[in-house]
Amino acid sequence: MSKFVSKWNYPTTVRIGAGRIKELPDALVATGIKRPLFVTDPGLAKLPVVASTLKILEDAKVPYGVFSEVKPNPVESNLTAGIAAFKKGKHDGVIAFGGGSALDLGKLIAFQADQTRPVWDFEDIGDWWTRANSDAIAPIVAVPTTAGTGSEVGRAGVITHEESHTKKVIFHPKMLPGIVLADPELSFGMPPFITAGTGMDALAHCLEAYCAPGFHPMADGISVEGIRLVLENLPKAFANGKDLTARANMMAAAAMGATAFQKGLGAIHSLSHPIGALYDTHHGMTNAVFMPYVIAFNRDAIEDKIVRLAAYCGIKGGFDGFAKTLIKLRKELKVPHALPGLIKGLDMDKKRKNLIADMAVVDPTAGGNPIKLTKKAALALLDKAIEGSV
Repeated sequence: MSKFVSKWNYPTTVRIGAGRIKELPDALVATGIKRPLFVTDPGLAKLPVVASTLKILEDAKVPYGVFSEVKPNPVESNLTAGIAAFKKGKHDGVIAFGGGSALDLGKLIAFQADQTRPVWDFEDIGDWWTRANSDAIAPIVAVPTTAGTGSEVGRAGVITHEESHTKKVIFHPKMLPGIVLADPELSFGMPPFITAGTGMDALAHCLEAYCAPGFHPMADGISVEGIRLVLENLPKAFANGKDLTARANMMAAAAMGATAFQKGLGAIHSLSHPIGALYDTHHGMTNAVFMPYVIAFNRDAIEDKIVRLAAYCGIKGGFDGFAKTLIKLRKELKVPHALPGLIKGLDMDKKRKNLIADMAVVDPTAGGNPIKLTKKAALALLDKAIEGSV
């Protein structure tokens, strides 16, 4: 019966629906935040969606600070600067506003600001999270503006170690935001490329969680419905950015993916992470490129599950039919079929390929792949993704 032994966790309060951003002052009161640091990315900071949100705070007479020094793949220097802003403004909590990068960094600022150990001491390894002073972690309200990472319902943040060019997952249960305001109207201004990339990230989370080994039927159920929502709604959101129903369903799917992947991820992510760290590519779009190659690699271990998934989603042809659906979806969303289409002028020598493979097999997500990801397998998958040979 040991295979039926597991541990399940589920997320925080999520207020989803059009116009819920107006509840931001109330969410701050509910989480005990009186002087928030508003963390977002530099692109969003210049847009009307941020100005209108800050006006909500001003109208409610909430004192706040703004921090927007966030790279698409956040690095330690971003965290250091954010902590300095948090302390200088004497803030007592964080509003994490934006896509996965801003959400992750906002959570990490709230987590790390009053810790005495370096952030790398809290990497998601064993029980390292117990090293943290949990009483020093500031509360968080999360406001996603994309539908991809699901970081708004996650207990971890991803940050790139600049010296080693590796992505590290920092984990603590109290990094989970106290309240999430998932307002699909905030995503209306998202350009098609970001809509596609973040949406494919949500799909990768659901799909890898579903395929990961282990006993977690609730995660499996959430994954399957999340996949269906993405397949039905992502093309609509891509074609019409103001399709409220599609946007709301994609926000739900993103949160579902992040809830489900407590079961595990896999080689899509473990290969995507080093590519993102070394080439600064969009994480979701990189996942999208690797997706069909990894699914084909895992076929012997997941075919029965994919056949059931295809039937649930109304896809004919079992495994092959589902694989063709992924290829068709990528084409519709203008996802590059191979890595050279994502990374202009890509020219990987043997040394660089070996480095990526070495990074992939030790990535925390590699252990969830249904078939063990060896260095040889990682190199073969990398070559297929470069050549475009599924």
